[in-house]
Amino acid sequence: MLQYFANGIILGITLALGAIGLTLTYNILRFANFAHGEYLTFGAYFALVFVSLFAGTSSLGPFTFGWGFLLALVLAAVLTAGLTLLVDWLLFRLLRRRRIETTLVIASFGASLLLRALVVFIWGPQPQYYSHNIAIAIPVLPGVRLTADEVFVIALTIVLMILLHLFLTRTRLGKAMRAVSDNPALSSVTGINVANVIRWTWIVGGTLAAVAGVFVGLTVQVAPEMGFNLILPMFAAAILGGVGSIYGAVLGGLIIGVAESMSVPVIGAAYMPAVGFGLMFLVLLFYPKGILGDRS
Repeated sequence: MLQYFANGIILGITLALGAIGLTLTYNILRFANFAHGEYLTFGAYFALVFVSLFAGTSSLGPFTFGWGFLLALVLAAVLTAGLTLLVDWLLFRLLRRRRIETTLVIASFGASLLLRALVVFIWGPQPQYYSHNIAIAIPVLPGVRLTADEVFVIALTIVLMILLHLFLTRTRLGKAMRAVSDNPALSSVTGINVANVIRWTWIVGGTLAAVAGVFVGLTVQVAPEMGFNLILPMFAAAILGGVGSIYGAVLGGLIIGVAESMSVPVIGAAYMPAVGFGLMFLVLLFYPKGILGDRS
């Protein structure tokens, strides 16, 4: 069972990175963005393009990837952040002026379908891989085996979480984002550039989504449906942890990931998503605002 728990941690940190972007969007822009899953997909495929360009680089030690992959990860994050800004400029920016949240949600569904179709049109429907090197799992704890790639995923996620915490609590922009999240109208009156905060919301969310997508591609595979398959568990993680709480999104992602993975030997892999939603439902019966949601 320890191995399933470890596998759940890998899944959970991926869900957490995606759920953070959903939470930021909901807090600051006040709508549920169903296109967010496609940002994971585009991030994974952007990285795939650059990995192909840097194909001559050798692997780093026990990893299945080399320096070219790390550079591809950075470039994919930049391009995905640019994609989020482009979609916002072409679609969401225009709809925000009407101040109808339902319109934004429906538009995000349409954007999701369009982006997924673009992925299939550009890269095809077949799954692909960053490397054909075999990842060998090694014992890290009694009863737990992880590949070097999975250890890399865990370590980089921890670093990103720390950087995000410092960004939100120590920088002027991070504090402005938190202020806009609490009260956009009051923030605007006090001199905060709300438009700039919105741009950085998309940049941060898109960057984390790209990293999550690359992590899925590295540990599983790159496929057109990967973001679509993860969007509902990411929403479940955000709601379970408490919509509006960044730390709740992280906690919710880990809980959902571990619960789904631990259920595999009992009910099978096909019912994993149902476990996450069932757990979310039970928690919300007792904590309607989520585990770390605002109790006021």
